[in-house]
Amino acid sequence: MAFLRSCLFFMGFLGVTAVFGLLSPLMFLWPYRPRYYLMTRWAVIITGWLKISCGLRYEVEGLAHIPSQPVVILSKHQSTFETIVFQEIFPPFTWIMKRELLWLPFFGWGLATFQPIQIDRSQGIKALKHVLTQGKQRLKQGLSVLIFPEGTRTRWGEKKPYRSGGAALAKAAGVAILPVTHNAGQFWPRGQFTKHAGVVKIKIGAPISTENKTVNELTAEVELWIETHTPRLDF
Repeated sequence: MAFLRSCLFFMGFLGVTAVFGLLSPLMFLWPYRPRYYLMTRWAVIITGWLKISCGLRYEVEGLAHIPSQPVVILSKHQSTFETIVFQEIFPPFTWIMKRELLWLPFFGWGLATFQPIQIDRSQGIKALKHVLTQGKQRLKQGLSVLIFPEGTRTRWGEKKPYRSGGAALAKAAGVAILPVTHNAGQFWPRGQFTKHAGVVKIKIGAPISTENKTVNELTAEVELWIETHTPRLDF
């Protein structure tokens, strides 16, 4: 049954994504804020359809911790789920993402409207410098920047080394870090087509100040918070 419901979701997902993808070139005629609002209606529709078709919804703890000023959001990354739902939860933000994602038909075209920070991971230090430069520009524009410090999706219960790029950006820009974790991997696992009914728990921590802390100290603090709170979401 879960597989059939996932097939139903996928058909709706493709249809809605195609429509928004075709409309995305027109969105560049709008200023960023109205464009962001219109394009994130895709996420609202997809989240609602996911609840109807697969019985998968979410709850958030810590909404009061989201500040009014832009921050660097550092989150656990387990699924496609959070990349969709975060558009509903957080004020306007942009992503750091692999350049290849923008080449995807429809989906990539929509992503381009969010002014993402594109990176080529093979460039190493040059890529980090690009993140710092572009990230500071986005933060000055009033946009938060979402980064997955482990660099890629992990399966539920797994952990990869935390990279320091997000902490370095927050430190260089003089903004706080907002730590986030969730258990989306239990219901929409990495690399699996089938989605399972349930409630994804999302937890937002208090902003972490970058003052008087090194990049390594900040990275360690974020890692400790995320890895301490993630297992508590298991049920």
